[in-house]
Amino acid sequence: MVAEGKCLARHDNMVVFVAGVAPGDVVDLRVTRKKKSYMEAEPVHFHELSELRVQPFCEHFGTCGGCKWQHIGYDTQLYFKQKQVKDNLERIGKVPLPEFDPILGSEKTRYYRNKLEYTFSNTSWLTKEQIQSGQEYDRDALGFHIPGRFDKILDIKHCYLQPDPSNAIRLEVRKYAKEQNLPFFDIVKQEGYMRNLIIRTANTGEVMVIVQVYEDRPAEMQALMEHLAATFPEITSLQYVVNAKGNETFHDLEVVCYKGLPYIHEDMEGIKFRVGPKSFYQTNADQAYELYKKTRELANLTGNELVYDLYTGAGTIANFVARQAREVIGIEYVPSAIEDAKINSQINNITNTTFYAGDMKDILSDELVARHGRPDVVITDPPRAGMHEDVVKKLLQVHPNRIVYVSCNPATQARDVEWLSEKYDVTRVQPVDMFPQTHHVENIVLLTAK
Repeated sequence: MVAEGKCLARHDNMVVFVAGVAPGDVVDLRVTRKKKSYMEAEPVHFHELSELRVQPFCEHFGTCGGCKWQHIGYDTQLYFKQKQVKDNLERIGKVPLPEFDPILGSEKTRYYRNKLEYTFSNTSWLTKEQIQSGQEYDRDALGFHIPGRFDKILDIKHCYLQPDPSNAIRLEVRKYAKEQNLPFFDIVKQEGYMRNLIIRTANTGEVMVIVQVYEDRPAEMQALMEHLAATFPEITSLQYVVNAKGNETFHDLEVVCYKGLPYIHEDMEGIKFRVGPKSFYQTNADQAYELYKKTRELANLTGNELVYDLYTGAGTIANFVARQAREVIGIEYVPSAIEDAKINSQINNITNTTFYAGDMKDILSDELVARHGRPDVVITDPPRAGMHEDVVKKLLQVHPNRIVYVSCNPATQARDVEWLSEKYDVTRVQPVDMFPQTHHVENIVLLTAK
């Protein structure tokens, strides 16, 4: 098992990457892509099945783009995730490493997400079995994009990713739209009405539903909203957005709160985090708590430290560690996220945080360090691309005692660790599984000044 959850085989000294198989499967392959140094292939016939295999639990497995590791047992998933982190740090990082801490598995391996986004389409994806049956099928779909196809949506009957009432709400919205003849969107022709559905569930029991439509039809929207409010009284934040753009993003559009509050709350150790329709929040809240606890533990805070939290997002980590620090400075590129971070401090009466919005390599400047002081600890949780080289150079210059590096991409983390090795030793490595049934893995590295 190698990168992106694919398996590796060899043929005539050529590396072949294969998706949808398990180590130990004996298969016939069809080559789908050929490059100078490698090929990609898909299985067409299984001669023997691997002992690592388990029976997938979802009827959509193999067609849907999510949960691609359902055919592998959870302990095996964790083994390969830990190996992925180790391989990346050894091969790319090329720095001396301590013994790794065992990967933190997720207590929930199903129904662990707090947010799902579904798309409406009037040309649903048909499986091979459906096409071969010769039957006529209802082509209206509410579900997920087929991997690599912007225009095809798989109609989802039951999703194992988000707890109730997520499935019930999706199915009811689909049923209502069909009964009321509300046209499902055609992404190619850019016409129709029902466009997108977002459901957010919080560990406080609060539920947010956002319906996205293509045209402003007040009567239809009011009827739909009233129907949802009456059918699901547990919805605490019922919202909608009219989006006539070419894509489904709505960060630049007005979201109308029809009923309830325009946000919901997640709770972490009594700290409330306000989550609005445009807010980012870790999608596996229970496991995010474990991730942040481990981050705080590795930061080894005593109450006297000045902490810089880079790529702070909505200030989740910054506010979570603030009670154990003297002061926390949070920096984030997205201005709306910084507004969320400030609100999260206010509603929790946290007074020792300061937040800045802007490009990390510009904000993390000599002027900022002069204003607030040299950090004792830096916590950094960058996007998948890792840290900009200028940010790494600034960290080497500022030279905090400890850097706690949280990453959702161990490959770019390993690259950055190699850059930082000029002045830092890796003293702890802690992989964390945030996304069971997928190949994705988070990792925390503690870097200590030499």
